[in-house]
Amino acid sequence: MAKWTTIDIPDQSGRVAVITGANTGLGYETAAALAARGAYVVLAVRDLDKGKDAAELIAKRNPGAELSLQELDLTSLESIRAAADQLRSDHDRIDLLINNAGVMWTPKSTTADGFELQFGTNHLGHFAFTGLLLDRLLPVAGSRVVTVSSIGHRIRADIHFDDLQWQRRYSRVGAYGQSKLANLLFTYELQRRLAARGTTIATAAHPGGSRTELTRNLPARLAPAFDLFESRIAQDAATGALPTLRAATDPGVRGGQYFGPDGFAEMRGFPKVVASSRRSHDAERQRRLWAVSEELTGVVYPVA
Repeated sequence: MAKWTTIDIPDQSGRVAVITGANTGLGYETAAALAARGAYVVLAVRDLDKGKDAAELIAKRNPGAELSLQELDLTSLESIRAAADQLRSDHDRIDLLINNAGVMWTPKSTTADGFELQFGTNHLGHFAFTGLLLDRLLPVAGSRVVTVSSIGHRIRADIHFDDLQWQRRYSRVGAYGQSKLANLLFTYELQRRLAARGTTIATAAHPGGSRTELTRNLPARLAPAFDLFESRIAQDAATGALPTLRAATDPGVRGGQYFGPDGFAEMRGFPKVVASSRRSHDAERQRRLWAVSEELTGVVYPVA
């Protein structure tokens, strides 16, 4: 299937999809596409007003769409636990959990729990959220956890176990790379733990170069070059969401697969299975990051 698009999304009627960061960009387009195919979509967002606006736009595009909002701040373990408790109360089952929200290249700052902002939001927040909801996915045949990574998982990226929170020396690019590498290490370790269950799979995706609000923290000196990149190379958010949508819905997807654009350098194009870095497949890194993540978040998964 060389040119997979939203037309190829199977009927999602009766399925419940929870999408983080669904009020804008890739998350919004993912939510809109799933709602159009009949899924009940939960927009898990930090700003409820923006979430309401997004839901109204989706409903306008897709009359009859089933949507709800869930407040979720991935920079706060308290908010994550409250959101998970509410979702578990509202839904006996979850078919799709799409870990989409993220921040990129932020100035040095921390989450409410003292984690470096990019690592805390992009990885630890989603690690905790997934673990707290997993018992709603495990009984559901065909359920999936899809985590959005980035080409950035290859750029100055490693897991700095001796300084995970970048307290000694901070690099915006390095911290982002660490968080996106962590997304893949998490996906592969989660899939290993899910494999024996046979019901739920873990997959990952990246959008290539896409025009979204993720670049809002770009240093001013880089803005001209990035503007040129966006005008010449980057694709729109709807196209950038296709790898996520394929990872979430294509019946032929297998656990542990990673999807990205099929064009040059995986910057744009239609979704296909792509390779991730050698470090992302390091089983020791995967296990060690998992143990550290459980310790930092206090969330222990119901899969061994």
